[in-house]
Amino acid sequence: MKPKKKMKNKISFKGIITKLWFFFILLILNVNFGCQDKSNSHQKVIGKPEKNTIIKEKWHWDNSAKQSDSAGYAQVVKVDNTIYISGVPTSDLSPEGITKLYKTLEQCLNAFGATPKDVVKETLYTTDIEEMKKYNNARKSFYQGDYPAASWVQVSRLYEPNAKLEVDLIAEITNPN
Repeated sequence: MKPKKKMKNKISFKGIITKLWFFFILLILNVNFGCQDKSNSHQKVIGKPEKNTIIKEKWHWDNSAKQSDSAGYAQVVKVDNTIYISGVPTSDLSPEGITKLYKTLEQCLNAFGATPKDVVKETLYTTDIEEMKKYNNARKSFYQGDYPAASWVQVSRLYEPNAKLEVDLIAEITNPN
């Protein structure tokens, strides 16, 4: 049996120095050219910084508080020239029920001087999308050919237990009062 040869671990001083120089150069390059934020987003603010606050105007059905404290929402919120309308529900998924729902949405728009022409986004939630497709003309008449971006989503249930359709809108007032 042959004796095992011992492996010599040679530590090369020259190799270590080369690796350290290589690491040092990479470190310097990263500091000088690495991921840097070249925007002015970190400028020093001298004096008291301004606080940006959103000014919200609200409207809620005959409610002096202009929001529902019990449910925790406002029917309509206006920020600058943009109007956000909370979902308006109906349990009547027929042409008449859909027309009535869109008349209610129009009332919400009118609260801030907007019209269906100002609507830019519609989100429609329904428990029966095939039924809604059949009566889409009732919805389309609201927009009079000027349709917004729209999403239709079928859900198993809405907030109101008997509701079959709920629609929310976003409108941009083009001619503010």
